[in-house]
Parts: sequence; structure tokens; C-alpha cells
Amino acid sequence: MTRALMIQGAGSNVGKSLIVAGLCRAARARGLSVAPFKPQNMSNNAAVTVDGGEIGRAQALQARAAGLEPVTDMNPVLLKPETDVGAQVVVQGRRVATLKARDYAAMKPRLMAPVLESFGRLKAAHDLVIVEGAGSPAEVNLRAGDIANMGFARAAGVPVVIAGDIDRGGVIAQLVGTKAVLDPADDALVAGFLINKFRGDPTLFDDGYRMIEVRTGWRGFGVLPFYPGATALPAEDALDLRGVRRAGGVKIACLALSRIANFDDLDPLAAEPAVDLVMVRPGEPIPGDAALVILPGSKSTRGDLAFLRAQGWDIDLIAHHRRGGRVLGICGGYQMLGRSIADPQGIEGPAGADPGLGLLDVTTVMTPDKRLTRTRAVHAASGRAVEGYEIHIGRTEGADRARPFAHVESRPEGALSADGLVMGSYLHGLFAEDAFRRAFLAGLGATGSGMAWGPMVESALDGLAAHLAAHLDLDGLFALAR
Repeated sequence: MTRALMIQGAGSNVGKSLIVAGLCRAARARGLSVAPFKPQNMSNNAAVTVDGGEIGRAQALQARAAGLEPVTDMNPVLLKPETDVGAQVVVQGRRVATLKARDYAAMKPRLMAPVLESFGRLKAAHDLVIVEGAGSPAEVNLRAGDIANMGFARAAGVPVVIAGDIDRGGVIAQLVGTKAVLDPADDALVAGFLINKFRGDPTLFDDGYRMIEVRTGWRGFGVLPFYPGATALPAEDALDLRGVRRAGGVKIACLALSRIANFDDLDPLAAEPAVDLVMVRPGEPIPGDAALVILPGSKSTRGDLAFLRAQGWDIDLIAHHRRGGRVLGICGGYQMLGRSIADPQGIEGPAGADPGLGLLDVTTVMTPDKRLTRTRAVHAASGRAVEGYEIHIGRTEGADRARPFAHVESRPEGALSADGLVMGSYLHGLFAEDAFRRAFLAGLGATGSGMAWGPMVESALDGLAAHLAAHLDLDGLFALAR
């Protein structure tokens, strides 16, 4: 019978996603067929699956760690926030609704069936399934109808290990407090705990570790030091986005939009030694010496266009373009660069239309059908082949489409302004292609490093698995799975 183990967290952002990725790679190294699974995820960082749907980007990375192509069953419920109180609901890879939090709470109990259905298919196909929780089981006010943590664990009969984050402080209270608020039937599923993100001499925490064991009655599976190689792996949360400043590098500025999506587009640029990547935060001006400004993807294009204007970035962009600076809009950012964005059916928010930035002679109309596809293309300017993906709603047309950014088979993709300085494309993942990235950076006056992005990610995953093996009781963890 296929076995399963669930990693939950004593809080959000404790490192569950990377722990699961490392466990997947470690299990694969032991010759096991292993698959990741997250019942419910909330993220605007999504990946297109081989079966034509979308899942959280973290689960796509975990699939890579397991040596698998990502499939929708790995993350059957994905919530993509569009406002502070509402999100798009994606079930088994397909958008089914946009709901406010209270309405989703009413819908959630009906989602356990597809969650268990997806989990059952993975169990039938693999030796081991490693499950990632969401948020924390200590949020007992959300326990009724829960499908993400203990609700799922009880329905599926999966043992749980809870990870605490010592880097943020209070890890003893995190774990002992979680024990204190759990329902006894939920607590019976908790087989142990581990400590993540330790810095310094771990023996200094020996007393605290024993205290957690005594006060919870849970078994400890180890203290995991902070893993430096994590910087080479995609971040799941936009709060983790960081620029990488390098003196003398070509300066690329990216706008930190309020609903930024698919921001792992930036990771290969952040890793390039020749690039000085600046994340422009709210209230900050766009650097006047930037060679390129990137408008990234957004889950709420019109909302983020208003956000952009509220920061004064529209004025900065016009000045940047006037100085001869280049601009690249990706997906939602591409739509913002046009003359107008219309949403007559209110798909992303209130129905209506807004003027765009006017840097590209194109217009966009939002449509209910979402394009989800992996795409092979040829960059028009360099002739370099690229492989990326599209994940968007909306159709964009206009005169500047006559100068495409790329070609997909026989059709043009994206747009280029008449002066060649402003570019727009729906293609995500472009910069992961080494030859294209080097050619693109050369066009900005930068010398590529010869860095190979894919092997760098693989090396980081191998290092992560070795890191877990050195500091955690992996034999004990895998023996828990049932």
C-alpha cells in the first residue's frame, strides 16, 4: 500500500515547501517513486501543468525534486488572491469561481471530495506521497470544514510532523501552543516535530528541544540549520522577493506590484552576476539609471495599474522611456503598457475600463476563458528559441502587434514599440532559457556569465536533500509514513 506523510507548520512561511521538496529529492535518491501533494494552496505564483491546468509554483518545484512533471492532482485547490477579501478559486487545475473569503468558507466543505480524489490518484501511482499543509493547524478557528491541515489528515489517515521556525523566535511557544489548542483526535495524528531555520551552534538549543519533547509528548526529528542554497530556488511568497544588488552590474528594476504574480520569472536574473536587480517597493521611485524596467505579471491587472499610478511610477516610466530606457511588460504588465484595458464582464473586479500607460499601441479586453499552455517560441530580435508558459485571461490587439516580441509557430506573440524600447509578452519563464537570457542581457550591454540555470536549480535540490539527510532523522521520518 502506498504510504503518505504530512508536513504541517506551526505558522505560515516556516519552510514547509522547501522541506517537502528536500524530502521528495531524498526519497527519490532512495529509489522510491515519490510525489508531492498540497490539498489547498494560496498563491499567485502558479505553474502550468503537463495536463493543461495550473497549480502552485511550489508544488511544481516539488515535482521537479521528485523527478516528475507537475500535474493538477498535486495541488487540487489553488486560491489566487485578487483583492484583500477575495480570490480566484481553482479546482483540479481549472478556475471555478471568484469568491470572497466568507463565501469560500461556505464552499470549502464541498472541496474535500476532489481533494481526496486527487490524493487517491497520486497514492495509486507512487510508493510515497509527501503532503504539505497550509498555514497552521493552530488556527483552530478555521478547523470546521478544513481541507488544508488536520481536516485533510483525519480524512485521509495521514500522520503529521509539525515544523517550527526558530529564526522568527518563540519556537517553543509555537509548538507547545499548537499542542495546547489541538483537538485530541487531531493531536493523535501528530507523530512529531522538527525545528527549521536554525542559525549558529544547534547544541545551544538542546535544552529547548528537550523541553518541547516533554511538554508536547511528540518525538523530535531534528534541528535543521538554515540552508543557504535556498536562494537558488523559487520563492513562493511575494514577501520573500528580494533584489540582488551588485556594483557594476546592468541595473534592472522590477516594480513590486501589490498583486504580483509568477514572480519566479525574475529568479534567473537575480542569479546573474552581471545583473543588479532592484525591486522597487511602494513609495520608492524607479531608479533613474536603470537600463530596463520590468512590469511583472499581476493577478489583478486593473487594480495593479491603479496601484502603479498611486506610486507615481507612471510618471517615472514616461521619463525612463524618454531617456532611452527599455521597458518589458510580462503578462499583466504587458496589458498595462497598452492604451486601454477593458473588463466588460467584471472578471477581475468591477466591470469597466481604464486607460493604460500608452507605451504600446495595443488594447486589451478581458475574457472569461483563461489561456493555460506551455509554449515554445522564437524571440524575434535575437532568433533564440525559448520555452515558457502562458497563464492569463484577456486578448490583446493593436498596431504594435505587427512587430512581435516572439513567434509561436506561425503566429506573432507580444508586441514591440516603433522605437524598439518597449516590449510586451504573455510568455512567462523566458529568462530560464540560458541562450535567450544571455542574448537579451547583451542587448542591454551586459556580458553574460555562462550560468546554466537548470543545472543550478538541480544542484540546489540535491544540496537540499543532503542538508536534510545530515540534520534530520530521515529514516525515522520515512518510517512514519503509512
